[in-house]
Amino acid sequence: MVSYQSMHLKRNFEQKRLTFSANPIASIKGVNVVFVAVGTPSRNDGGAHLGYVDDVAKMVADNATGKVVLVLKSTVPIGTNKRVRNIVKDSQHDINVVSNPEFLKEGEAVNDFMKPDRIVVGISDGDEHSKSIMHRLYHPVCLMKEKIVWMNPESAEMTKYVANTMLAMRISFMNEVAGLCEKVGADVHSVRHGVGSDQRIGSRFLYSGPGYGGSCFPKDVSALVHTGRENDVEIELAVATDRVNQRQKGILVRKLRKHLGDLRGQKIAVWGISFKPKTDDIRESPALNLIDSILADGGIVTAHDPVAKHPGAKNFTQMDDEYEAAKDAQALVLVTEWRPYQSPDFERLKEEMSNPLLIDGRNIWSTYELKDMGFTYEGVGVIGK
Repeated sequence: MVSYQSMHLKRNFEQKRLTFSANPIASIKGVNVVFVAVGTPSRNDGGAHLGYVDDVAKMVADNATGKVVLVLKSTVPIGTNKRVRNIVKDSQHDINVVSNPEFLKEGEAVNDFMKPDRIVVGISDGDEHSKSIMHRLYHPVCLMKEKIVWMNPESAEMTKYVANTMLAMRISFMNEVAGLCEKVGADVHSVRHGVGSDQRIGSRFLYSGPGYGGSCFPKDVSALVHTGRENDVEIELAVATDRVNQRQKGILVRKLRKHLGDLRGQKIAVWGISFKPKTDDIRESPALNLIDSILADGGIVTAHDPVAKHPGAKNFTQMDDEYEAAKDAQALVLVTEWRPYQSPDFERLKEEMSNPLLIDGRNIWSTYELKDMGFTYEGVGVIGK
């Protein structure tokens, strides 16, 4: 099935409204707006590496052929807009710098861009030219409702970090709640439904699991903590959010050890390597922590993922078929809730596995009455059937 995003890209490419080039300098010439969407990976101290942003700014300053609005889409620390303005100030042409952080989910980027919840735009005082350009650019997605939230650049930069940290905070809190549920006999599914139905809280990002990963939450939480410390402000909830997440990434291997004891020589199947479905991104994926821990314990891992690839290791094999990965396994651990994993052939799984132990890191099998099928089942904070 062709996705909406693919169709949208294909149509605009065919209509020559969208082009691609490997020559960034040629792409800059003759344009009115340049969006900067390069990576800002974490440094060892938790701060964001801005080398790629600086490189683009210098390139635009040196090669612009007229007045340009330089739009920072990348997630950057507070003060980066000012930093970039200083880089481009000596250009032969006026270059106005705007902060317009992206709020796109991996696997849903085009849809999120076309149907945004809000559009955060940070513009320096008196920059009416940039405001007019940005308003015109986003007009087509604001026809039903004005979605642009205007602010200064520092506020726009802060908004991105605060939004991602608050979402990460909800995940870490629910993971702690799940641990308590397991101790007291509560079910985190029921707790989530009860809490999420409060309109002041809402139901999103309240799912327990093996911890968050990916390219945004881990580095953005660290960057906010780093920015706070640079300004003598300790963001204690953000620090705790990261600490809880690091601990949570070990929960699945701890559950394996509880059931199997010593993992040495034992074959463990892992379903899912990417940090979430609909992407091949394995950055900060909980699956990597799990696999590394099993291998460090002397275990053997056979894994499957529809698109993501593991870099490989001794005693690790990635299979093309999820059931082949489960063959002769002492346990199957589900890490990423890809759609093909959500309703598998459990009878076949039981035949393939040498020991019917299921560790469900996403709680998607908790209502399937697996114990009646002969499985030993354990989720994260749920009362499995």
